[in-house]
Amino acid sequence: APAGEGGAAAAPAGEGGAHQGRTKWRLLRQRWKLLGLFEVDQQHELYQLTSLMKEGLATACQGPPGENQPHPPVGLQAELSDQDYRSEVTHTHTAFAMTTFAGPVFASLRASLGISQQEYFQSLCWENCFLQFISNSKSSADFFLTNDKRFFLKTQKRREVRFLLDNLKTYVEHLRSYPHSLLVKFLGVHRIVVPCRWKRYFIVMLSVFYPDDRISARYDIKGCEVSRWTDPSPEGDQQVVVLKDLNFEGQFITLGQQRSWLLLQVDIDTTYLQRLNVVDYSLLLGQQTLQPDEQLQVLSLRTLIARTKSPVPGPVGPADLQAQNRRLLPDLKNPLHVIDGPEQRYFIGIIDIFTVYTFRKRLEHLWKTVRHPGRSFSTVSPQTYCLRLCDWIRDHSK
Repeated sequence: APAGEGGAAAAPAGEGGAHQGRTKWRLLRQRWKLLGLFEVDQQHELYQLTSLMKEGLATACQGPPGENQPHPPVGLQAELSDQDYRSEVTHTHTAFAMTTFAGPVFASLRASLGISQQEYFQSLCWENCFLQFISNSKSSADFFLTNDKRFFLKTQKRREVRFLLDNLKTYVEHLRSYPHSLLVKFLGVHRIVVPCRWKRYFIVMLSVFYPDDRISARYDIKGCEVSRWTDPSPEGDQQVVVLKDLNFEGQFITLGQQRSWLLLQVDIDTTYLQRLNVVDYSLLLGQQTLQPDEQLQVLSLRTLIARTKSPVPGPVGPADLQAQNRRLLPDLKNPLHVIDGPEQRYFIGIIDIFTVYTFRKRLEHLWKTVRHPGRSFSTVSPQTYCLRLCDWIRDHSK
């Protein structure tokens, strides 16, 4: 109808598509709020922090060492020097300064995971806002997801960042030795300083739960019982709630032939953390029901070759596969943290590896022994923590 006759005038060319885009965006924002994710928009109290993060990251993104060479090294095959590990590069902006720590090392780590500089830049610096994740963690840290939910950003205390940087070389060596490690994949460490106002450290990680559109349940596992229950969402409520150990009782991680791989890799990774004198880390576990066609899918040998050859130099032979505990990786966007069982897909990763078993933690252990007699709690020695989590996996898998 013409304008004024029974309706509005027809939209000019291009406006219909723009309107549809805005409607889709509004519906997506509503869905995020239902899921416990909140867009960090201009009204959000943390909008300034995330804006500075994005502006700083846009300048700080670095390629791996040797990327300008005719045949640059790939991933962790790159020659990393002591200077690379000690690197601190500060870029000064109008209202703040951002320092990038060990940039060449993390650029190599990203390359080893097949994350290109363009992908990393687009996810972190996209014009759309970050998403805030409301965690049930006791930590005072702020948690953010990139808009595509591929990368996780978390504010950290200075001592935690120092601990990571001090042990970065052994972390890289661990990933070189065990390319299919379940340890969280750190992708960047940064500090933002607003002169005369505040200072924030933050890290960038690969999200274990990516892609998350079909994940039906999420768990944070520590292998103990005190304070390890979370009230689930009411039936029909889509809000994301990360459940805990006691919520998982009566269930199993059903992997079939891949169970032995999981048991060994968790043992390898937790033994490494024990050597670092670390406790209170978590095993993240997500569940997703496989569709019938996915259950019938056979993993190709091409996937194994493409996804396992890059982290370490030289050809990959049977001896390497066994010594490095490699497995056939699924042809997915996040293969290192995905393990398929006969009927379920599992997202698995070990996170929060910054808590050192100090004298203060020893005192906390003694106090909790009195406070919770006969019950298991998180604050125990690194050796006990390691063994207990391995036992939990063994008891809850088949």
